[in-house]
Amino acid sequence: METGVAPEPAPVAELASPSPRVQPPPAPFAQGATSFQALALLRLQQAGLRPPRRVPHDLPLHTLTALRPHVASLARMGCNTWGQLRALPRDGVARRLGAAALHALDCAFGDAPHTHTWLELPETFALAAELPALATSADALLWSAHALLQALQAWLQARQQGVLALELAWHHDLRKVDGKPVPPWQALPVRTAQPTQALAHLRRLLAEHLARTPLAAPVNQIALRALQTVPMPQASASLLPPAGVVGRSAEDHARSESWHQLVERLSARLGPEQVQGVALVADHRPERMQHWQPASHALQAGGAGLAKASASQVLPDASLWPTWLLRPPQPLAVQGSRPCYQGPLRLLAGPHRLEAAWWEAADAPESQPNACGADPTPGLVVRDYFVAHNERAGHVWVFRERTPSAPPSAEGGAPTRQHRWFLHGIYG
Repeated sequence: METGVAPEPAPVAELASPSPRVQPPPAPFAQGATSFQALALLRLQQAGLRPPRRVPHDLPLHTLTALRPHVASLARMGCNTWGQLRALPRDGVARRLGAAALHALDCAFGDAPHTHTWLELPETFALAAELPALATSADALLWSAHALLQALQAWLQARQQGVLALELAWHHDLRKVDGKPVPPWQALPVRTAQPTQALAHLRRLLAEHLARTPLAAPVNQIALRALQTVPMPQASASLLPPAGVVGRSAEDHARSESWHQLVERLSARLGPEQVQGVALVADHRPERMQHWQPASHALQAGGAGLAKASASQVLPDASLWPTWLLRPPQPLAVQGSRPCYQGPLRLLAGPHRLEAAWWEAADAPESQPNACGADPTPGLVVRDYFVAHNERAGHVWVFRERTPSAPPSAEGGAPTRQHRWFLHGIYG
């Protein structure tokens, strides 16, 4: 027994003052060479046991989930640790415990890869739950159905479905009330005008229907199932939802602000130059087909500068264009008239010929190179584009510089100028 002086009562002002926030204790954790070893060490820690010196050989069998059903039978054989079980003949262990237990032991030691089984959702939704207490009112029934509605919403979102009809059923605890027989189950079908995943909307619908449905007897079990669902693509939620909307559905977030409101708010927070939008340019040169400008400027101009291209404006071979462009294009070495990038390239598609910007040649000085730095005539772009490939580089987008008229050699023979090759784009 410990003895001591009782502390004096604290002043009222001290009791009324706000106490410092108590930090919760850190969550227990453990680490190991494999996830099974880390889990085993965590289980020992939670049980108040010290980890063995030799990990994983001296870990108890009960710390591996797959071995728990066999702990008693293995203990009668004098086998109590992972290492002792691993030392037994594998064929006998597989016959006695099964291949699954042996595979789990191999994964625990790192001798086999630890694969996970994908979670497969059922094709239809049907879920039942026992009530913690008898429900005698519609409010109590609706409160108990909230967890089932949350599960339904998660199932709909995972399968990208919207519900059009559902059914809430409940099981009566009594067979007779006032001498009259009571059916075991009572069901309430609910339909929606449009497919939905909104939890709040489904809860309101159930509340309206339950308010007009009397309960024949106390309820001890409920069940919820989806009667009709249709495909429903997910709506894009707001990037920056306003403060105080935690817990709202994705539909509410998507409606929280329009596109121009988001741009205005981001521009005000980060600065107009930090929020850029793509604007199309009437130019066939890949590096000049678009340029970036403050998105707020395009909104002030009525959106005329934003990139909006219809299907009829897309070039026929645009599907062969790469995702990433190099600025400026990278010169390539040539071996036997073949361009080389991490090795010789094999041309798969092309040529796609491009001749543009000839109108800039008259205004540009003769010594000024093309904006791309790859073409011989200032301003003029004359190229043949190809899709090329090799094993190391993968698929790349290259072009061959075309010379409209090359000067002849000093001896009066064929032109001495060779075509140059450039890497302009990368796929992926």
